[in-house]
Amino acid sequence: MKVGRVAIVTRGRYAGKKVVIIQPQDSGNKSHPFPHALVAGIERYPSKVTRRMSAARVTRRSKVKPFIKVINYNHLMPTRYTLDLEGLKGAVNNDTFKEVSQREEAKKNIKKTLEERYQSGKNRWFFTALRF
Repeated sequence: MKVGRVAIVTRGRYAGKKVVIIQPQDSGNKSHPFPHALVAGIERYPSKVTRRMSAARVTRRSKVKPFIKVINYNHLMPTRYTLDLEGLKGAVNNDTFKEVSQREEAKKNIKKTLEERYQSGKNRWFFTALRF
């Protein structure tokens, strides 16, 4: 579990969603006394886009809904993929979860970063929903 590693959440509300690890905590801390990771993931993936669609429709269907969460290592399945997002490292830390306004601000930053990455066409696998 290293910074930038893509993982899949296996339990809870976001089960089956892809996340990127921002800050791993192998030994835990006082508030979370178990090994965990601070992650940012995609709650709602972008929809399919075709060439026939108008520019307005493409922008609407290219939206990403992110989430940030502290997740136990037991509920994460790491993949072989990595994501090198410099914008995410400074956006989220342990203090982000103390106030709602900070949390919302972090989500906005993450949303902007992920949508830019999606528009550039890099890391295609990360932006597609898992097929069960």
